[in-house]
Amino acid sequence: MTQWPSCKAKRVLAALLRLGWEIKRQSGSHRILSRPNWPDAVFAFHDQEEIGPKMLARIAKHTGLKSEDL
Repeated sequence: MTQWPSCKAKRVLAALLRLGWEIKRQSGSHRILSRPNWPDAVFAFHDQEEIGPKMLARIAKHTGLKSEDL
C-alpha cells in the first residue's frame, strides 16, 4: 500500500510551487514546470481533477514531492 492520499490537482500544483518549481510555459491544462538542477516536468491536470495515490507517487518520483508537502 502507498503512503499517498488522493487530492485535487490544484493542491498538488500549489505544493510543487512552494518547493521551488516554476511554471515555464502553459498550453491549456498542460503546464511545463522547471526547477534548477532538475529536468523539466509536465503537469497535465485540470485544477479540480482528483489525482490518485499511484499518480501522486509517480509525480513525486519526478519532482521530489513528499506526502508531508501536501
